[in-house]
Amino acid sequence: MRRHTATALVLTTLTALTVAGCSNDSASTSASSSASSPATSTPRNGDSAPDAEPLSSAALSKRLLTVEDLGEGYVRKAERAQHNDDVTVLGCPALDKLGGDAATGGTLNFPRKVKVAFSYGAASTSEVSEELYSDTAQKLSEGVGRIFDAMASCPKYQVVSGSTSIDMTTQKTAAPRLGDERWSQLLTYSTGGQRSIVKQTAVRTGGVLVILTGSPGLVDAHVEKAVDKVHRAE
Repeated sequence: MRRHTATALVLTTLTALTVAGCSNDSASTSASSSASSPATSTPRNGDSAPDAEPLSSAALSKRLLTVEDLGEGYVRKAERAQHNDDVTVLGCPALDKLGGDAATGGTLNFPRKVKVAFSYGAASTSEVSEELYSDTAQKLSEGVGRIFDAMASCPKYQVVSGSTSIDMTTQKTAAPRLGDERWSQLLTYSTGGQRSIVKQTAVRTGGVLVILTGSPGLVDAHVEKAVDKVHRAE
């Protein structure tokens, strides 16, 4: 066992757990995905083209979803303060073996990145966040692929963040046929007698990586819209 700063994806899902209030996902049945591809796919033929220059964070910001894109009932959430608590991962050798920069979030610590989060509904119990990263296609693919594969290799493990202990289960799910590569998984968190289900879907399209995290129904409903917006702004 080693004690790490959290991986970027673990931090994202821990945040999602907090914003979801550890409640059962009420939006998971409100929208369905047309996903039919494996959780991890191989690049399409278009990937043979030379890499374009990575986009700046300012350019990425223009590609983020907005309340207007999502529709009625959504409210943008204020950015949360960053916490620097160490995170211990127990019972997942694959995550533990990543070590170094990979295990501490280095693989997704790209300098060009932006994030936004939204709540949905009057009770604000359903939420979805979007992250955009830009780098070479190879770096994006290797970075997110290694972490998704490591997390998916451990059906059950435990995350200890500060004084909070969270039992986690991970399940690969079908990802929508979007972009050049895509990954998707369901993460179930149990802590203090409460349970929350969070979905993460990542799509790499050229030199941009789109990650949606949150209530499964909201992620399924908006991932295609998020990828389309990246293309429209080009």
